[in-house]
Amino acid sequence: MRIAVLDDSPDQLTLIHHSMVGLGHECHLYKEGKALLHALRRQTFDFLILDWNLPDMPGPKVVKTLRIDLKNRLPILFVTDRHNEADIVAGLNAGADDFMTRPLRPGELEARVNALLRRAYPSRDELELVFGPYHFYPPSRVLKMRGVQVELKNREYELALFLFQNLGRLLSRGHLHEAVWGLGIEALSRSLDTHISRLRTKLDLRPANGFLLLAVYGLGYRLEALDEEVLPRLMAR
Repeated sequence: MRIAVLDDSPDQLTLIHHSMVGLGHECHLYKEGKALLHALRRQTFDFLILDWNLPDMPGPKVVKTLRIDLKNRLPILFVTDRHNEADIVAGLNAGADDFMTRPLRPGELEARVNALLRRAYPSRDELELVFGPYHFYPPSRVLKMRGVQVELKNREYELALFLFQNLGRLLSRGHLHEAVWGLGIEALSRSLDTHISRLRTKLDLRPANGFLLLAVYGLGYRLEALDEEVLPRLMAR
């Protein structure tokens, strides 16, 4: 998962970064609310951890801007020195999903993040994922379309699964690069576009099959489900 952390304390950023990387997530650090909000206009993330007291704007204002102006629904966790009931209520009413107080306890942080991720992205650990005519089998890395296996290269499969797991979400190019190629690995812009083009062809992503893969100029891609009949079903076996 791609996680953004907003905190002006270097020590807290280091501690949270260490915990999130230890869980296998990509972690992007910000020290000012405006810098994060600017990034969110060009980038996408799966989760946000933020402090209340920031040098340029209060944490609740960041959350309200994200929810109201940017229409962003990613899970949000406050990690702050605030501990009064009124503060907790204000943080949750601003649009945050959870609230924990300092001193930061890494075990509790990891448990809360995992719980919110399970709730927000319930399909991550399923044995079979069904999206209309498309059946994914993550343990064996197999994709079948109407019962016939589709021959996909490793990164094509990873990209296809990631897009389907994030139906309806605009995913920035950087987000897709990290999800498929990994952080720190140079993935040429053309490489992503080539993989997208191949998936459109190999999976026949068109309205007749219930899906449309859209390019959003200057931002990234979004896979749309065109009717309720092709919304995902989770199959545990």
